[in-house]
Parts: sequence; structure tokens; C-alpha cells
Amino acid sequence: MEYIKSVSEFNELIQNEKVLVDFYAEWCGPCQMLGKVLEEVDKERDDIKIVKVNTDDFLSLAKDFKIMSIPAVKVFENGKVIKEKVGFMTKNELLEFIDN
Repeated sequence: MEYIKSVSEFNELIQNEKVLVDFYAEWCGPCQMLGKVLEEVDKERDDIKIVKVNTDDFLSLAKDFKIMSIPAVKVFENGKVIKEKVGFMTKNELLEFIDN
């Protein structure tokens, strides 16, 4: 799992591969719970890269992708959002979201 350090890094990552992006904030309880689920999935799956974007640090990205509630998860493929979901997900729900 990778934490975004710059907007340019984010833009580069989403262009090259299938990426699940977790938009979160440190103070958000459901975000912390989802973070633990994402860590588990990241250890088990190598077919999708998991990237975390702190919305407090990257307000411009949150605005660009119309993040109104967190946690917000978006899957990018070749730079385009192919699916998205808002709110906490269990591990099984997250795996189903990724695979379907």
C-alpha cells in the first residue's frame, strides 16, 4: 500500500496500472477501519495496487474527484475511474467490489 506524497505522483500512478484509491482522513473513524481492511487485501492481492490519498493534505485531488464523504474508494484503470463506492466495506465487500 502506498501513501501519495504529491499530486504528480498520484497522476502518474493512475495512468499506468489498475489502482484502487482510498480517499481518507486521519480523524475519520470509518476510514481507519477501512484502512485495516485495505492492509489485509494489499497483502493478499498483487493484481491491484492500493493507494491512499489523505484528503486533508490533498484538497485539490478531493475537489477534482468530487469527494463529498469519506472513506471514498475509486478504482482507476488507465487514468479513468471505472468504479467507485463511499463508506466502510468489510473485507468480503471490498473483494467483491474489486472483482465485479
